[in-house]
Amino acid sequence: MSKSQQTNRLIHETSPYLLQHARNPVDWYPWGEEALARARAEDKPIFLSVGYSACHWCHVMEHESFEDAETAALMNDLYVCIKVDREERPDLDAIYMDAVQAMTGQGGWPMSVWLTPEGQPFHGGTYYPKEPRYGMPSFQQVLRAAAEAYHSQRDRVASQAARLTAMLQRSATLAADGGELGADLLVEALQQMRQYFDDEDGGFGSQPKFPQPMTLDFALSQHRRIGDLDALWMAELTLEKMAHGGLYDQLGGGFHRYSVDAVWLVPHFEKMLYDNAQLLRTYLHAWQVTGRPLFRRIVEETIDYVLREMTAPAGGFYSTQDADSEGHEGKFFVWTPQEIEALLDPHTAAIFGDYYGVSARGNFEGKNILSVVRTTAQVAQRFKISEAEVAAALDQGRAILFAQRETRIKPGRDEKILAEWNGLMIHALAECSAALGRTDALAAATRAADFVLANMTQADGRLYRSYKDGQARFNAYLEDYAALARGLIALYESTFELRWLGEAAQLVQIIFEQFHDAVNGGFFQTGIDHEQLVARRKDFVDNAIPSGNALVAETLLRLAVFLDKDEYRREAARILLMMKDAMARQPTGFGRLLGVLDAFLAPSQEIAVVGDPADAAAQALLAEVRRRYLPHTVVALKRPGEESVLPLLQGRDLVGGAPAAYVCEHYACRLPVTSAQALAELLEGKK
Repeated sequence: MSKSQQTNRLIHETSPYLLQHARNPVDWYPWGEEALARARAEDKPIFLSVGYSACHWCHVMEHESFEDAETAALMNDLYVCIKVDREERPDLDAIYMDAVQAMTGQGGWPMSVWLTPEGQPFHGGTYYPKEPRYGMPSFQQVLRAAAEAYHSQRDRVASQAARLTAMLQRSATLAADGGELGADLLVEALQQMRQYFDDEDGGFGSQPKFPQPMTLDFALSQHRRIGDLDALWMAELTLEKMAHGGLYDQLGGGFHRYSVDAVWLVPHFEKMLYDNAQLLRTYLHAWQVTGRPLFRRIVEETIDYVLREMTAPAGGFYSTQDADSEGHEGKFFVWTPQEIEALLDPHTAAIFGDYYGVSARGNFEGKNILSVVRTTAQVAQRFKISEAEVAAALDQGRAILFAQRETRIKPGRDEKILAEWNGLMIHALAECSAALGRTDALAAATRAADFVLANMTQADGRLYRSYKDGQARFNAYLEDYAALARGLIALYESTFELRWLGEAAQLVQIIFEQFHDAVNGGFFQTGIDHEQLVARRKDFVDNAIPSGNALVAETLLRLAVFLDKDEYRREAARILLMMKDAMARQPTGFGRLLGVLDAFLAPSQEIAVVGDPADAAAQALLAEVRRRYLPHTVVALKRPGEESVLPLLQGRDLVGGAPAAYVCEHYACRLPVTSAQALAELLEGKK
């Protein structure tokens, strides 16, 4: 058959990544019993390839090897070949990524893992070239060597597989070792962060550089906790450098995945929903702390990007946008001077090029990634004009180039809807809408929550992980429940509709039923009736997305305040105790959990507002709270005459017929106030 006619088993999948490989000559299977049974029956090793649709090097390896008839024939002869979308199956991705990192000291995608028919790993790596280069063997060489080892060195392979499997199973038995949770852990973590910080360009470590919003959020929280100016400087410098670099889409808003260099200039051009969700909150917090217009602009533009590009018509948010368009990485985003000069008048083009570092030589494969290389003041001085004129020229140039860019062939978009990632974006948009008054963002968050609950919920209330083409698939994981529950709590604090807290409480109940380790503490990534894999992990370490246990601990702490459930607080403490030493030593791997520890140690602050949310006086009280960075403060509202089920709101009422705010600690409230100024004084400790 011709390539256009031949298909493999992936043709029946809904994942865009798997469908990309459905016409490979490789006899791909999706993960499942059919593939595993064949491997056992034929005593063949398994070649497992894991990736995702926006991954540039996944596309490269597909083109070089998986589309190559000779390589495919070798794979089909020696192996049972399984292809997995890491975004649909984070359980498989996490298990085998741990194994690859243990074997090689590094990881990434595409991930290539060789397994026994029982699913135990015995060899692994990431991208392999078609021909040997850069000190790497060719993919065909590795295929032959691994198959030869499996058949002729069975004892050695079995021993390696057993050792790796035992290592993978260790997290299941982790338990809290007692001890105390104190602020000294936060101090030590901040000191460790400082050791890895790049004083010149921001961020942690060298190249490649990842945004690490969770770590930056922790730095902001420590500035708030103890007034640490060094922590604020680390966050502010990094956020400014990222916003000015090629990591940020200067025309369309939103952030690319990571920077291949140390100066945030050249990104891998894919855009991920989860990165933009987390960065929205971090930039919002930085604006609340500093008041800098740059940070607010980034929030506003990123919201615009998400609503424009990543929002499904029926509700819910898409997963990713590809790095490639027309077969070339970054083609959609880069410019030549000639293209800019053809669109703008000479004066505007000169100002635009000077500000964004446009040159004939270019900074990426002969073309230009737009990045801010000068301030508006410097450009104004060079052109002997005012800063206002520079700003006007830049606004005009961005609008014209963006309109022209919209006529280009866009990168591919992975339109599956994932419960976890939607939870992260619901949280971000709900929080940003409250602080900035973005009703469009709140509407999108609400529609997404309604979509997930209506279309990705099973009859018994349990969630599905993924939705695509009208089908909801895969039992949800811990991180799906926790991220969605946390997002729904944020949605309550933006709308004060009790149904969102009710839905969050139901999800938490399922978390305890399905994922809880009552003996050792913490929560497993997979439910009690999930298919049996080589390991049942507990996830504590943040990667690009917060760990499942960090999300659960944060959700439990917040819900504990709303529902007055001290058992939730105790369970969060168990998670913190399990990781207390690791958090302090390796803070960049535990940014979200460090934030939870900060919240756990901070005095509980609740703000109860009584009033109609449409009333101007009630709105003024809420605005006074929402404009501030108060990461550990919860806000609840009761409408006049309403009986609330929330302990925080019981016994609270209007004062003299006027909307009132009650500032409380552990449900013990100060005298209510009815003016924004009086509330501000309370929040600033002046009363």
